[in-house]
Amino acid sequence: MPKSIHSTQPPLKFIPQRHNPLIVKIASWFVPFALRVRTRPWLPAGIVNIEAKNAEVLAKLYQEFQAGKIRFLIAFRHPEVEDPLTMLYFLTRIVPKVARQKGIALQYPLHSHFMYERGMTLWAGKWLGWLFSGLGGVPVRRGRRVDRNSIQMARDLFANAKMPIAVAPEGGTNGHSGIVSPLEPGVAQLGFWCVEDLQKANREEKVFIIPIAIKYSYVNPPWEKIDWLLSKLETDSGLPVAEISLTGQKKEEILYQRFLRLAEYLISEMEEFYRRFYHRDLPEIITEEKNPVNEVLITRLHRLMDTALQISEQYFNIQPQGNFIDRCRRLEEAGWNYIYRDDIEDIQSLPPFKRGLADWVAEEADLRMQHMRIAESFVAVTANYIQENPTAERFAETALLMFDMLSRIKDSTLPGRPSLGLKQAMITVGEPIAVSERWENCQDNKQALRKGVSDLTKDLQVMLEELIK
Repeated sequence: MPKSIHSTQPPLKFIPQRHNPLIVKIASWFVPFALRVRTRPWLPAGIVNIEAKNAEVLAKLYQEFQAGKIRFLIAFRHPEVEDPLTMLYFLTRIVPKVARQKGIALQYPLHSHFMYERGMTLWAGKWLGWLFSGLGGVPVRRGRRVDRNSIQMARDLFANAKMPIAVAPEGGTNGHSGIVSPLEPGVAQLGFWCVEDLQKANREEKVFIIPIAIKYSYVNPPWEKIDWLLSKLETDSGLPVAEISLTGQKKEEILYQRFLRLAEYLISEMEEFYRRFYHRDLPEIITEEKNPVNEVLITRLHRLMDTALQISEQYFNIQPQGNFIDRCRRLEEAGWNYIYRDDIEDIQSLPPFKRGLADWVAEEADLRMQHMRIAESFVAVTANYIQENPTAERFAETALLMFDMLSRIKDSTLPGRPSLGLKQAMITVGEPIAVSERWENCQDNKQALRKGVSDLTKDLQVMLEELIK
């Protein structure tokens, strides 16, 4: 998250991909260190082991790709910030190792083009744009109806590049290894476009989308660190000392009660904040015996998220449309248009009066976007996520999301998340989805094509959900 913005900024320029094999080679050497050691405040790191299932499936696809028989897109899960590093390690180290073990002949190095969110360079630094460009990355502006430069470049790379392309169909992280956010249709659409482009060029390659899941776990369950973080959150929020009976209860039950208590307190405080200072009508929701406390809290949380988004939407004159994720994406784009001004050719040449107004607009837009960021932190939170599987991982994920929320409110920047322990990653490769066959069944019919894209997106969602079970 960038520092608070107090002045208008130059427009966000498109960063063209300039794949450089030397940069890829250096990055592949460096990636084990970057996974293990925190090199940037926003990068959690601490990943000491990465394993994979069905990596030979991807190795065989690369073999066919290099033989000119197929084109494919890697659709990977994106639960955490470190996923690109994990995928880089997987492609440059694990897949080649498995290929050699299975006798699958490949040309090295293995790599892929990829799409990344343009805003990453705002909070991570301009150097990241240079690095991603050299690694073959294509930036995309989330929230735009059509980011033409990005879409056209990704479409061309899918059909013609010497490497496949990788995309996170969720469009962003959700902080949950056990929940797949609703997928955006862009991956399926790219697949159909690739088939169409190959047909127009009289090429016979088949097109596939390969789902890949990433799931993190702690090497040793960090119960003490989770207890420490929860205590810190209780203190920072001003919550009075807990009065919870420890008699005959497991640590998971005790922690869960504390989570519910902290969640209820934070939600109540935020409801009063919006009632008092934003004049919102948020009537008290009476808890009935038949309704579990956690479900009532989720109802209140969703109402709170809706309130926060409405405040931003009213400022930017945007009508609420779609789910929480869709609304966050549209607000992000609207905010950027107020801050990174395409309509001002030279900010420095503005008269002081106009520059002052532009700075005023940018600062107000940044503040309004903070309401959206709070809602964005909780888009994947469900009532029973911890209860249905009370693992250390799920407790930790929930605590870290709460940490993000408090940090956004009390600090001008989002500090690095605390490290709760060493982690390991399991990467699972799913069965390839044949896109060419689906396209042939609905070509020359726009309605059928739209349904084909929708069906493919739904099938990909199901496959990714199955891979993380």
